[in-house]
Amino acid sequence: MNIRKIEVLQRISELGVVGIIRTPDVRNGIASADAVFDGGITVLEVSTTFPGAFEIMRDLSARGKPRGMILGAGTVADPETAKLCLEAGAEFIVSHCFSREVAKLCNRYGVAYMPGVGTVTEIVQAMEWGSDVVKAFPGEVLGPSFVKAVHGPLPHAQIMPIGGVAPNNLEDWFAAGAFAVGLGSALVKPHGKEGDYPAILETAEEIVARIARIRSRLK
Repeated sequence: MNIRKIEVLQRISELGVVGIIRTPDVRNGIASADAVFDGGITVLEVSTTFPGAFEIMRDLSARGKPRGMILGAGTVADPETAKLCLEAGAEFIVSHCFSREVAKLCNRYGVAYMPGVGTVTEIVQAMEWGSDVVKAFPGEVLGPSFVKAVHGPLPHAQIMPIGGVAPNNLEDWFAAGAFAVGLGSALVKPHGKEGDYPAILETAEEIVARIARIRSRLK
């Protein structure tokens, strides 16, 4: 396995959370990412939903990586987009669905691929194609009980829920066995609106501290 890939997965495992940036406003995306990073969430995923995503990635890659930021790309459904993300500085790829072609490309370049899954069959398929971590999506539909149930037949599956994760249900996810969690709106829109960067920083600090306390209790 690529050494950098191991380091990326290890950081996500240790931190327990990936901050998700999803916005059409490039300046807001960069400023939100900076606030999340300054609050202690040093692993960030930029969603490719909007055209400015690559500009955000390039900026964060240039400024954030020297400070220890790990940058990933989300909502990646095809290998062409995945390659553009890697060229923009992404070091892991997340998707809302599984793609063999994206899996092949990520394996070729030695980066982690975390596809969206919703069944045991999809999890097994993703793992057979080299995914060390899978994304339980949509999390608000599957719920923590899905993660717990999957660990019956697949105790070694490393599952990161995204969607429906919030500060007030973190313990439910980790008690169910989540490898890590992904937070988007609950993190970058702490009061239901974008652009409150001090609040984003404070929320990030709170989430990091809360996850550390939860994990300590669950040991």
